[in-house]
Amino acid sequence: MATQEAPTVQATDPPTFVGIDVSKAKLDVAVGDRPVFTVENTPEGHAALVERLRPLRPSKIVIEATGGLESAPAAALCKAGLPVLIVNPRQARDFAKAMGYLAKTDAVDARMLAHLAEATKAEPRPLPEAAARELDHLLDRRRQLVGMRTMELNRKATSSGKVLRDVESHLRWLDGHIRELDEELDEKIRTTPAWREKDDLLRGVPGIGPVLSRTLLAALPELGTVSNRRVSALVGLAPLPDDSGQYKGPRRTQGGRREVRDVLYMAALAARRYNPTLKAFAERLAAAGKRPKVILVAVAHKLLVIANAIVRTGKPWDETLAPAPKTS
Repeated sequence: MATQEAPTVQATDPPTFVGIDVSKAKLDVAVGDRPVFTVENTPEGHAALVERLRPLRPSKIVIEATGGLESAPAAALCKAGLPVLIVNPRQARDFAKAMGYLAKTDAVDARMLAHLAEATKAEPRPLPEAAARELDHLLDRRRQLVGMRTMELNRKATSSGKVLRDVESHLRWLDGHIRELDEELDEKIRTTPAWREKDDLLRGVPGIGPVLSRTLLAALPELGTVSNRRVSALVGLAPLPDDSGQYKGPRRTQGGRREVRDVLYMAALAARRYNPTLKAFAERLAAAGKRPKVILVAVAHKLLVIANAIVRTGKPWDETLAPAPKTS
């Protein structure tokens, strides 16, 4: 049976903006300048929230990312066709400081997020389908296990006796569990036709391995549907100016989806060695006197642009058709 798409709720004119502060037990909801109300952070509370917001036809609902606690209410709102935008906590904090929100309570945070919804030009991010969210959770768990393995490897270098044996035992368990997760991730991707096709295309690019391909599929559902500039901004690889008056500072990358950006940086290290196009690009940047970090960011950005183009066109990697990247 085909999955029925959620109906899109038409926004009101003048527009209505909503901010939702998420905690483990409850959701504080601000609708414009109206009094803040609260619902429980439970399936029943989410249903009640949808019932209250749908008649208002909000133009934008902003929720701050809160370690996964925002996923369920955001999914319920998206399923109802309501426009949800999940924002980075740093973006919310910076906005609060700029707007002079000195006090901090759940109600104040909800009000601030409603004002952020009105001020931001960012459009609501399409929420991944349930299977994509599950894939994202598996990737999160894999990152956690890899982090544990790194810490244990560091401990192993300075351990001896019983502690060393315990560390080695834990490392064997971690290695086995990471392999099991990799097998489960592969199975989920290979049994989903749309993902399998995209995964095959992505992994055909020298430098894009299984971890980066899975991460892009799970955490960047916009890949292939937006412009190169937009996808770079979503990941946080679009260079931002740092100028003031006569001062022209170095361009910086920040914000965006760190989980995608971190994996792209690791992939860029391999891509600059094994992808002929990106290797030549990195060498030209080095010859031009660019710093190693600048080269790494530039290669990661180019790798993301290539992935976006390949998924958008559905055509496999072809070195002869790859555009010659600029070095300035």
